[in-house]
Amino acid sequence: MTNPLIIVTGKNGQLGDALESISSKFSTSFNFLFADRHQLDLSQTETIAPFFDKYRPQYFINCAAYTAVDKAETEKELAYTINATAVGLIAKECAKINCRFITVSTDYVFDGTSSNPYTESDSANPLNEYGFTKLKGEQLAVQNNPQTIIIRTSWVYSAHGNNFVKTMLRLMKEREEIKVVNDQIGSPTYARDLAEAIMQIINYLSSANNHLSTNIYHFSNDGIISWYDFAVAIQSLSGSNCRVLPIPSSAYPTPAKRAMYSVMDKQNFIHQFHIPLKDWKESLKECLKELGYL
Repeated sequence: MTNPLIIVTGKNGQLGDALESISSKFSTSFNFLFADRHQLDLSQTETIAPFFDKYRPQYFINCAAYTAVDKAETEKELAYTINATAVGLIAKECAKINCRFITVSTDYVFDGTSSNPYTESDSANPLNEYGFTKLKGEQLAVQNNPQTIIIRTSWVYSAHGNNFVKTMLRLMKEREEIKVVNDQIGSPTYARDLAEAIMQIINYLSSANNHLSTNIYHFSNDGIISWYDFAVAIQSLSGSNCRVLPIPSSAYPTPAKRAMYSVMDKQNFIHQFHIPLKDWKESLKECLKELGYL
């Protein structure tokens, strides 16, 4: 009997890359197909059904997304197609063949007006187009496939691709000082930790007796910090001499509005899957080690 097939989209993104890098640990239980946009282009939604007809997976992890937050303000249609329409269609195809669908969403679905960590049942109210398209993707997925699992995450970084950690390291080499906003509060997520968590979820789902209490789960590393705090830790751990100065968001205007507070409550995730969260600073050290700084 052949192993169940797991398809992962967004092969070249941070999370897709992290899942591919750990997949060999699970190769005795599962087969994997990591798809890039040449194999499955979510902006071409007519290709989704034929892709499913060809591969017929047992698990589908959607890591592909339109993630250019500021550009989404002008490329609204493209962002909506990839983050909403395509996600709904994938969910529909998964439902047809009884394939478990896991899709990754974001803290950007919240408006940041809370002073307590957001729970899965708190009202979503996106401040920008990117957050709006991701929320619509969640809604269409559950509408088309009530078995969908949505994992909202935040501030994702890794040794691969473009992200805050790599940008800071580059700027710290180029400049004597940098300014970073200190009034946007959230929690970083190391892509490899999220990848490990997703594979633990799939292991959990593959046991016949395990039932889920909800569709939506929040996941990030443990800890609540500002982007400034994050930059200071990167500077300190990497041994950079660059000065890091705090500034308010008002001094760094962006096309897309950002939430001031996007901390998410992860208790549902911990209780459902029995996976402890790693401290954000420990995970940052792992990433810097991978990049050759430690």
